[in-house]
Amino acid sequence: MSQSSPGKLALHWQIFIAMVIGLIVGVLLRFGLSETARDSGTVAMVVGILEGAGRLFISLLRMVIVPLVGSSIIVGVASIGDGKNLGRMGLKTFLFYTLTSLLAITGGLLLSNLIAPGQGVTMNTEAGPVFSPDDLQKPGSPLEILFRMIPENPVQALAEMDMLGIIFFCILFGITLTHMQEDHRDRILNIVDSVFQIMMKMTGAIISLAPYGVCGLVFRAVYRIEDPSLFYAIAKYMVTIATGLTIHMFIVLPLLLWLLTKKSPLNQFRHMTNALLTAFSTSSSSATLPITMECVEENAGVSNRVSSFVLPLGATVNMDGTALYECAGVLFIAQVMGVDLSFGQQMLVVVTALLASIGAAGIPSAGLVMIFIVLEAVGLTGDQVGVIVGTMLAVDRPLDMFRTATNVFSDSVGTVIIAHSEGEVTN
Repeated sequence: MSQSSPGKLALHWQIFIAMVIGLIVGVLLRFGLSETARDSGTVAMVVGILEGAGRLFISLLRMVIVPLVGSSIIVGVASIGDGKNLGRMGLKTFLFYTLTSLLAITGGLLLSNLIAPGQGVTMNTEAGPVFSPDDLQKPGSPLEILFRMIPENPVQALAEMDMLGIIFFCILFGITLTHMQEDHRDRILNIVDSVFQIMMKMTGAIISLAPYGVCGLVFRAVYRIEDPSLFYAIAKYMVTIATGLTIHMFIVLPLLLWLLTKKSPLNQFRHMTNALLTAFSTSSSSATLPITMECVEENAGVSNRVSSFVLPLGATVNMDGTALYECAGVLFIAQVMGVDLSFGQQMLVVVTALLASIGAAGIPSAGLVMIFIVLEAVGLTGDQVGVIVGTMLAVDRPLDMFRTATNVFSDSVGTVIIAHSEGEVTN
């Protein structure tokens, strides 16, 4: 899914330029003017416009979370086909995708605690209301996390943006839909799919406004923050995410492939070269899907029977890179805000990141929308969070490209493993 037309500057370059503009304007107004000049009406108006643009962008992103996630999960699960496909092959697929996502999340969790990229940052209280650790969600036990996933009232869960409950209900709704009579299933699925397509279009339109939002958010971070250490922390955050993705893509997934099939991981990388390059350049699992299927079938030797089931499902629900990013990103934000997440809260992050990655649409920067789900699950909200997320967005493009390539490679590895388990002789 491209977000730039011929002759138009690519979105990631627009975002980069906007970040530089926001940085320069923030430095000039903060350090190039006296305190009296900063209090003038003109400067106050400029500050209000730029900060307002950043807050508006974050609000727009939050607006699409519920309908995008809900429709994406229902369509992804229900599009598997009839209920029979949720049998042996379906069980294998879900187990593999759950395993790899949990491994990715665990990697992000360990690296974030080990590197601690967000520690040592000083957030100015003028950036928004001071966050209180008392606002954090405090699950008493892993069992309580499970109970929180089941909404007593789905409508209330929608109104209150209880994302754990919404995701659980949508997964259950999608599974039940596959067991309905064909006419009922198709009628509902067509409606939900139309909603999903509309929400993807709307999300794409909102993300196209990212340069304005990033300019405002970066400006606000520079203008309001006392300590420029946030930008040093962002560099450490990029290293943390990139390290986690590298370990998962080049060590964890190849190891799983070799252990379960005894096939060469190097051959798998060669088979998937075109798909990985496409995924890296488009940042979209969905846009890469046709090429992924071609590579898996023609190069890896997987039958269409397996690939047509496993790959579309993977492009919808298997987002290893996104899951790792959401977990590490939330821990980074907590560290920047000086919040020490307990073991129980980190386990809540793990569970929510897993469920949120299932609901992430296969479009560029979808992980940015999903990260708010994980943040709200532990109670990390407020204007300060928006400032940090906006700064993260400014450097997100290369990480998003790497995440997508990781997602696509995980899908391909899962397809080969499942084909091998079904007795197919793959290349």
